[in-house]
Amino acid sequence: MAQRRYPIGIQTFSKIREFNAIYVDKTQYIYKLVSEGKVYFLSRPRRFGKSLLISTLDSYFSGDKELFKGLAIERLETEWIKYPVLHFDMSMAKYHEEQNLHAALNFMLGQYEAQYGLETDKTSRAYGTRLTAIIQKASQQTGRKVVVLIDEYDAPLLDTMVDDATFQLMRNTMRDFYSPLKACDAYLQFVFLTGITKFSQLSIFSELNNLKNISMSDKYSGICGITKTEVLSNFKDELAEMSANLHITVDELLERLKQKFDGYHFSKNSEDIYNPFSLLNALQDNALDNYWFTSGTPTHLAEQIYKYKIDPRTFDDGFAATTEMFDVPTETASSPIPILYQAGYLTIKNYRERGNSYILGYPNEEVRQGFTKCLMPYYTKQGIDKNDTFLLNFTDALYDNNIDMALSLMRAFMSSIPYDAEKQNELHYRTIIYLVFRIATPYFVSCEERSAAGRSDVVVETDEAVYVFEFKLDGSIDEALRQIDDKGYLVPYSAKGKKLYKVGVNFDNQLRTIAEWKVMEG
Repeated sequence: MAQRRYPIGIQTFSKIREFNAIYVDKTQYIYKLVSEGKVYFLSRPRRFGKSLLISTLDSYFSGDKELFKGLAIERLETEWIKYPVLHFDMSMAKYHEEQNLHAALNFMLGQYEAQYGLETDKTSRAYGTRLTAIIQKASQQTGRKVVVLIDEYDAPLLDTMVDDATFQLMRNTMRDFYSPLKACDAYLQFVFLTGITKFSQLSIFSELNNLKNISMSDKYSGICGITKTEVLSNFKDELAEMSANLHITVDELLERLKQKFDGYHFSKNSEDIYNPFSLLNALQDNALDNYWFTSGTPTHLAEQIYKYKIDPRTFDDGFAATTEMFDVPTETASSPIPILYQAGYLTIKNYRERGNSYILGYPNEEVRQGFTKCLMPYYTKQGIDKNDTFLLNFTDALYDNNIDMALSLMRAFMSSIPYDAEKQNELHYRTIIYLVFRIATPYFVSCEERSAAGRSDVVVETDEAVYVFEFKLDGSIDEALRQIDDKGYLVPYSAKGKKLYKVGVNFDNQLRTIAEWKVMEG
């Protein structure tokens, strides 16, 4: 079987079609967008197909009918009118300094000024005035209204969120640049903006009273990413090949792919959506690696979790969020939860009619493992190398069913953590323990496993045995073991046919590490 070409690294629709690369057809959404409205905003995480969507819109409005042969829109569209298109990709640069934004805007505006015969003044920072002139001239020359497509509109602001002074300068410049989107309404045929988050103080969302935010719309929930239905209908041969390489059935592979890369929901009734970047890389490599998370590290968000003392264990259970939380201006938000959702580290797990609220949580194992690993240095105050060395040894000990070795390693590791002079509370210690177990052994560890009578702290399941851990702070290991018995934490595992063990562990607050433990058969 000849392997189809994967579009990894290609975000231009025309190149994907010319190279005959894999394209999951989203053109039915484009026809719906054009038929129903004029000005849209879509928020999706990075590497989720926003740039490809913008590029597809560019080709559609440019009248490139030949590129759409065999796609849904070929049957729907009958006119194929060519419009002047202004396509701005704000992710083309890193904006840690104000001059980078000026250079990017001068470059993009300069190209269109040259195209439409306008004089370019690179010393002028009146970007809104320059964009207005381009829009008006393009419409006058072509006799058509203008299409404006802006990809990653918020990139300059996301790059400078930690530097308030630079952020304010960036915001003022961007506010001026985007102002024609309202002022030039009479010249505009269609406007589409993508980004990760919503910066209300740019005035885009308050002044563009006809802007439609489709980020949490059921009918557009699958406009980016790859739905479960699309996986089954588009990748039959690739799934067969990958399952053969991994020596598992297609059904087993689908379950692993689901656990690793699926689980995104962007509306109340959203279909399961896979991360497209990770899924395509996995199918190409025949491997289940952490592709999306390692392509960008959310250090700022991890810092905010630690700063606001948010217990990361709650993301496993589900974090309640009201509808209003999604509309909090990012620049004034007092919690990182909304942007964690918008950036793809949390997703909608459930919607509750009562209270019009959502339950947020990790979408899948790739994100859970990656984000918890990113949090680790903030709690342990250790470098990544030291953390990784410990985690590798700790994982090996658990796989070997050597609980004594695993806990000895943890005791030594926690003893070496350079805590501040003030004592940490129980939550701090429990968070470190949670992170260690969750990162080291994501596939056979359940942290704070629920049962009818309560919840154990950690459950480790290997091929031969099940270990239920109960941790105490300045308590006793006998007390911990009694709690495992009294609450029946081992009962749910009694039918597995594996050896059952209870592990009582006492953490000494004075020593700031594990003091003692005991392992007993259940």
